[in-house]
Amino acid sequence: MSFQGHNPKINYDTEPNKCPFCHNKITPRKYNGYNGDFGLEIIYRCSNEECQRIFIGIYENKDNKIFRLSGTSIGMHEPRIFSDIINSLSSNFVEIYNQALTSEHYKLEHLSGMGYRKALEFLIKDYLISRFPDKEKIIKDKFLGKCIKEDVDNKNLKDMAERAAWLGNDETHYIRKWETKDINDLKKLIDVSLHWIEMELLTEQYKEEMV
Repeated sequence: MSFQGHNPKINYDTEPNKCPFCHNKITPRKYNGYNGDFGLEIIYRCSNEECQRIFIGIYENKDNKIFRLSGTSIGMHEPRIFSDIINSLSSNFVEIYNQALTSEHYKLEHLSGMGYRKALEFLIKDYLISRFPDKEKIIKDKFLGKCIKEDVDNKNLKDMAERAAWLGNDETHYIRKWETKDINDLKKLIDVSLHWIEMELLTEQYKEEMV
């Protein structure tokens, strides 16, 4: 296929194999492309009969040999699915986390970091309120760090949630304290915190059901 632009006879490495709209594995239909100062862009259409959306494959040439696929134009955000336990414990956490994930999908990393920090606070406070309903107002009024330090009994959860809060605070402050860590580390720490919460709640559930 010849392309419009600077050099119509160019090579590229591969086609996108996932639609950014329906998120299915596909062999896309190729229509046209343009090679300009910014690189190579190729117009594709999703081969999934239930989707058929148009998107653009974005290619970069960093070694002056071949254009390599670096991504596609932004489609639709695919929300993360959480377990029934987490949905029941904190629907606000699930909603806020997925809003942060959406902003990250649209390359708004500065906003998504703050969103993950807020999601963490709802997760920890809703977890503590479920354990200590008589302390609901106190927990709601406390800073997240104090909640983790004073009210979380599970040591593994305390350690991971504390570090997640540190990185979450970095996402809201002018100067970063943890310069070698980033938003991906924050998400991993939230995942580990989720693990310990789910294990604790599942343990309590089966102990009650199987006396």
